[in-house]
Amino acid sequence: MKKRHLLMIGFVFAFTLLYDLAQGQKKNRKNAAEIVYTYKNNGKEIKGRSLKVLYKDGIVAYLPFKEDEKERRFVDYNNEVIIQKLATSQGKYVLKKGFQELSQPELLNDTDEILGYKCKKARFSIRSNNIEVWYTNDPAIKASPSQSLVAGLGLILKMVRNGNFETIASDITFRKVNDEELNYRLDDAIEVNDASYRRKQIDARYRTIEIFNREKINFGDDITNPNEVIDDVVYRYSKGTVVLKKIRLPKWTGQHVHAEVSAWSEGDAYDRTGSLFIIPTQSDTNFLQAFQDGIDRVPVFEDNQGKKYQGVVATDDYLPPLELMRFFTSFGAGHFNSEVQIEGYPWADSIVYRQEITDVIAGAGEEVWIGAFIGNYAKNGHRLSLNLKYYPSFGQQDGKKTWVQPIFNTLNIMEMSGQSYGQMFLKDSLEVTVNIPEGLKNLQLRYIATGHGGWGGGDEFNPKLNEIFVDNELVYSFIPWRNDCATFRLSNPASGNFGNGLSSSDLSRSNWCPGTATVPVNIPLNLPPGKHTFRIAIPMGAPEGSSASSWNVSGTLIGDL
Repeated sequence: MKKRHLLMIGFVFAFTLLYDLAQGQKKNRKNAAEIVYTYKNNGKEIKGRSLKVLYKDGIVAYLPFKEDEKERRFVDYNNEVIIQKLATSQGKYVLKKGFQELSQPELLNDTDEILGYKCKKARFSIRSNNIEVWYTNDPAIKASPSQSLVAGLGLILKMVRNGNFETIASDITFRKVNDEELNYRLDDAIEVNDASYRRKQIDARYRTIEIFNREKINFGDDITNPNEVIDDVVYRYSKGTVVLKKIRLPKWTGQHVHAEVSAWSEGDAYDRTGSLFIIPTQSDTNFLQAFQDGIDRVPVFEDNQGKKYQGVVATDDYLPPLELMRFFTSFGAGHFNSEVQIEGYPWADSIVYRQEITDVIAGAGEEVWIGAFIGNYAKNGHRLSLNLKYYPSFGQQDGKKTWVQPIFNTLNIMEMSGQSYGQMFLKDSLEVTVNIPEGLKNLQLRYIATGHGGWGGGDEFNPKLNEIFVDNELVYSFIPWRNDCATFRLSNPASGNFGNGLSSSDLSRSNWCPGTATVPVNIPLNLPPGKHTFRIAIPMGAPEGSSASSWNVSGTLIGDL
């Protein structure tokens, strides 16, 4: 009898233990899970890409992709709020949005079965995107592959955007999720509004290197530069019209590099030629010596009329300035805005020029002299800022190497120190012989051309054919011309107005407009290694009285090693 009693107690104990374990598992199934989503595009799975979502006690955490490690995303179903948290070098920031701020679903009658769960269908319309989702309320957890699609629905197992991009749950594992794994902590971050968070989010995705910050570029100042070479110090040359700095660039590993130049008039009302450039210093003779000791330090190109042009073509021991960007100031943006007020004309406070320079900066080296020139004879002149922005590449390119060599540049960045204008084209052409090394692929010439001569008969206002010859064979020809200058009227408050309603800044020009940057032309070349002669021919117009035309052309060879 006693034995039977003990067996009964043991049975009850075992049953209780199994019941408690079952209840614990049931509780765990309700309170914690891991969901994995995969992606398809046009029915094909995107391999190597998935999204992992954790759920615990009403909180969803999205595990970040490698490239998004600075940001964490959460959904708090208990308080009906979505959360983004960003860690930057300046601090940590958090953005919260209530479900009521999100797009609300349209519930549909369609059903489907996914991972054994019966799902209902709903539809969202977000920024002209049609998004269909399938959701279930069977398990006691809630989650979504997108923070934007959480209002009023349970567990979303499938999402299809615009009929072709699909996100679908491939696995649900009900398991214990610890607090460290969830990493749901907000008390160490500053809460900001939507606009502030978006700006911080964007800025954190790439690296900005400040080179110049509202540096003065004018004419006629007394200038005293340091006697020695100091990194990250701004030097001024050519009577104040050039600023120059020695910097160390990040190692190029495939990033997309953009130059961003901002310019303000400080009292100069006219449109002026500007250039952003790098001084190659690997040769015994270089343009830095011209800045320091005078323009006669660099080699001379002599045309068939005997006129001399300093430092415009490459030689065996000299490379001309490598032009990164050609830009043109506007008619007085900034300084003259208040002086020329017209109803309905909101003048630009400054002119911002943005251009990708990856192809040339990739082979420029890590330690460079970078400079900016604005040709002007104004005491007040201009202000200029320069930022280089390094955006991570879309794919790995660590092993890629680029060969870059400037071979000609007729833009006289030492104009105010006596460097000649590019007028060799009047009765001659520009010619240079260079050596192409072995092992190059995808060789091309990056060519920038703008015509000048600001009167009715000048080349600024008259289309002229540019022809590029290599070894006496024509490889490219075009007419550099822009007819969209009227687009930039609001950048030119001091532009002169004509009786017919046009403004000077409206007029079409030889590949430039006041307040714009000129786009380079990339010309593919099929050249074997060895010496080759390049020739640039332009039918430049003749002078009229004291007025004369000129052409600013620069050419840089680029190839993959």
